[in-house]
Amino acid sequence: MEDIRSVRMSKEEQDEFLGSGGTGVISFTPPSDGPPYTRPISYGYDPDTGNFYFRLAVGPEDAGKRDILDEDREIAFVTYDETDRGWRSVIATGRLDEITKSALDPDVTEAMQRVRIPFVDVYDSHPLTLDFRFFRLTPDEVTGQQEAGTED
Repeated sequence: MEDIRSVRMSKEEQDEFLGSGGTGVISFTPPSDGPPYTRPISYGYDPDTGNFYFRLAVGPEDAGKRDILDEDREIAFVTYDETDRGWRSVIATGRLDEITKSALDPDVTEAMQRVRIPFVDVYDSHPLTLDFRFFRLTPDEVTGQQEAGTED
């Protein structure tokens, strides 16, 4: 059986892997003893600040999701991929800050121009019926792991 080892990625390796955006999975801490609220998501990443940006959709039938977004909860965001050098993943944790028009400052505007949040259609409703909200994650912690190699 193969023994696949991993090593921690440097900040430069994390920035390269994250690029300006992609896809991953976001998990919100549960309100009680239930499971976390976990969904696939696209993200934008700004290597200048180390912040992540998310565009979250809330449909007319998503009262539970709206409640989760309106509460101050800890989140974990994970992105993973297989590359020519093996697997790589990054995990970021912290709390989301909503980016509203009234709170939009020049630094956020500049950062949003540096990121690319892919539009991934995973919605049950037509996108025109959804309310899109933007959030920033200034992570408390970011860790990256990558495959180091294989041993026999």
